Amino acid sequence: MAAYVPPGWPAGVHPPGTEEFESTAVGWLLDVVPPDYRLHGVLRRHPLALAVMAKYHCQACVEGARNGYRTARTELGGALPPHAVDAVLSAYKREGSRLAANATAVGLLERALRGEVFRPKIASGQ
Repeated sequence: MAAYVPPGWPAGVHPPGTEEFESTAVGWLLDVVPPDYRLHGVLRRHPLALAVMAKYHCQACVEGARNGYRTARTELGGALPPHAVDAVLSAYKREGSRLAANATAVGLLERALRGEVFRPKIASGQ
């Protein structure tokens, strides 16, 4: 039976309990944090520490995108033509979705690194 991973699990990361889980999780996590995080060997040696740091980084990115979206018209309205402001808002929406998905995936990896076992939910009435 194949190992179960919940919705939102990052592509390319092997399921928990498999031989490659930690190494693929570390690689994926290092791709979602600033490049300088790679300089800290402790984060490779202790994937949970990397996941926790990535969680806060991703949360800050999501909040930053939300703030940027909320203030874009005010900050850019006088400096850019309306179609450019609309394009910036569209970019914020796309980036916001990507950043939120990353934050969800980081949370799942953190839980798995803490030893949580994921199981599919049974639909009610079945």
